[in-house]
Amino acid sequence: MDYLPRPDDTRFLLHEVLGAGEQWRALPAFAEVDDALADQVLQEAGKFVAEAIAPLNRAGDAVGCRFEAGAVAAPPGFRAAYQAFWQAGWPALSADAAHGGQGLPAVLEAVLYEWLSAANQGFTMAPGLLHGAYECLKHHGSPELRERYLAKLATGEWLATMCLTEAHAGSDLGLVRTRAVPRADGTLRVDGSKIFISGGEHDLADNIVHLVLCRLPDAPPGPKGLSLALVPKLLEGGARNAVFCERIEEKMGLHGSPTCAMRFDEATGWLIGEAGRGLAAMFVMMNAARLHVALQGIGMLDAAWQKAHAYAAERRQMRAPGAQGTEPSPIAEHPAIARILDTQRAWIDGARLLAYRTGLRLDLARHAEDPKARAAAQRWCALATPVLKAACTQQGFEGASACLQVFGGHGYVREWGIEQHVRDVRVAMLYEGTNEIQAIDLLVRKVLPDAGADFSALLLELRDELDAAREADADAQRRLAQLRYLATSVALASQARPRLAYEVADDFLRVTALALLAWAWARIAAQAPDDVRWSQPAAAFRRWVLPEFDMRLAMVKQAAQAVAQAAAG
Repeated sequence: MDYLPRPDDTRFLLHEVLGAGEQWRALPAFAEVDDALADQVLQEAGKFVAEAIAPLNRAGDAVGCRFEAGAVAAPPGFRAAYQAFWQAGWPALSADAAHGGQGLPAVLEAVLYEWLSAANQGFTMAPGLLHGAYECLKHHGSPELRERYLAKLATGEWLATMCLTEAHAGSDLGLVRTRAVPRADGTLRVDGSKIFISGGEHDLADNIVHLVLCRLPDAPPGPKGLSLALVPKLLEGGARNAVFCERIEEKMGLHGSPTCAMRFDEATGWLIGEAGRGLAAMFVMMNAARLHVALQGIGMLDAAWQKAHAYAAERRQMRAPGAQGTEPSPIAEHPAIARILDTQRAWIDGARLLAYRTGLRLDLARHAEDPKARAAAQRWCALATPVLKAACTQQGFEGASACLQVFGGHGYVREWGIEQHVRDVRVAMLYEGTNEIQAIDLLVRKVLPDAGADFSALLLELRDELDAAREADADAQRRLAQLRYLATSVALASQARPRLAYEVADDFLRVTALALLAWAWARIAAQAPDDVRWSQPAAAFRRWVLPEFDMRLAMVKQAAQAVAQAAAG
């Protein structure tokens, strides 16, 4: 079965739980966006994804991309689907109207990409970086570059890549060696090699705009010496630039997306932003990019759950405990299978609410007139995005594997398609910064510098939201309070032993994710206490997911206490 978006569930979370319409109406940029318009966009998006994108998923995996003499051919149907995608205006959903966009809230774009990832992540990798390239060029590109490229990227007529990684420099971007030498005409001569470049070469669009991290002559070593260059596949007039795809990788999954090794051989490029400020230009898109990766984890887990749920409803094996008669029961009625399915549903919907809240906060951070509102929204995005990226992609992989378990031996063969989800989602734990880097970013770079003050303010904001909505779930409130205290304890202990924060970062992120999920389910349960669609996974969350909070809390707490005792003794 192909993935099927469920706009009704999304509408409930956006409107009934989060009150998205009220938030949009408070922003002049979205004064004309009401619930009816948002619902229409979601309905049409769901229809397009189900009819045009999801049916290509199996062929994209089975056939994959073909590489020949430096050219890459996408799987059957992909080019036609992409042309229909951009011509229908989907890449331009949240781009400015001045650039050919529709000027809609970013959270609607986030929902679209969640569904695209669930339906066909191999396809979705192609337009996946458009929003980031657009924002980078919009904020840092020269007027000439914006005039030439911005509308093409905003509409998706041309596609984009982010060329960062080199064979010797993975997460340590300060080791990048690609060189860019200024020419007299104001262009750059770019030389170097990049690996793991998603969509570095393909036939989906007529041009590909590469954003290349590079080093100018006499630049200092390390990350402060990096610049960012725009290097198109085709130059003005249609001449081919000196940009070459040397191979595509043979990967565990995402066979529908070409992962390319690229060579720039005296290619022509243009500087984006200031010299030596390449990382600053790149990081303008980081929160949105990490949110989209979190939604990949959620979407692909939902796709795996849909397959497992449908299979479990039809497959009959033995009689379930308490079943009447002599006929075998659907395996969905067996407690072990019900636990798997309900647990994944708890993760999917709780994480969705947090991701949608983050999408709404991105809109506030960009468009709110009140500086304090913008600052509070940016605080949420900075702290929540590493948590969501790491937790949602980890659960995407582990949950997809659990869904494969529902199929028994049938899940291990290709016929049912569940094994593809396990393979495809695994990479999301690696790109846009590995999950370990996300944990370090959260604790070491975001929480510790101000001894947890911003982190505490965020948790108090969540507490106040529960109180204001009369959703004062005592258990959720307790978890938020415990997390505030834990952050303070780790901050104090880290002064005595700086290594501690790096040792417990993964556990700290995990306990944070579980506290946020407890808040999310308190919000959901209060709005739909008698609806089995929500009450059943809410119960599963409390029974099967939330107990991990106490374990992770104890692990971090004990480590911090041990450091404090050693320092005192």
